Amino acid sequence: MSDAPRRFTTAPSTAEIEALAERALAQIPPRLRRHIANLGIMVEELADDATLDEMGIASPFDLTGLYHGTPLHQRHSDDPVRMPDTIFLYRQAILLEWVELGEDLYRLVRNVVIHEVAHHFGFSDAEIEALEGEE
Repeated sequence: MSDAPRRFTTAPSTAEIEALAERALAQIPPRLRRHIANLGIMVEELADDATLDEMGIASPFDLTGLYHGTPLHQRHSDDPVRMPDTIFLYRQAILLEWVELGEDLYRLVRNVVIHEVAHHFGFSDAEIEALEGEE
């Protein structure tokens, strides 16, 4: 089996999207990676209605990813035990963007993962957009 990344020409499965996301997480620098050791990744087809309503988003195809948890800067040592933080990736929304933009699928998944990891570190959407604009 080759170590070269797969070039997708057909829609990848949920497991393949998850593998791309895990690969993206593994590329995060070690000094930051230690802070995401317990961060889970879940791939779902689309965001559910409750999530869309909570986010104020009309179409499930407009949400490619979501961080669910408590950002690191809001945690305290005396907090109760909580569920692990999770990044949700929404496969169909990602695939629609992949088709519309014609971008490399790994790069697209990586961008969504990095965006959601930034929320784990406490960055707002505006701060993330400002950082992305500096590239």
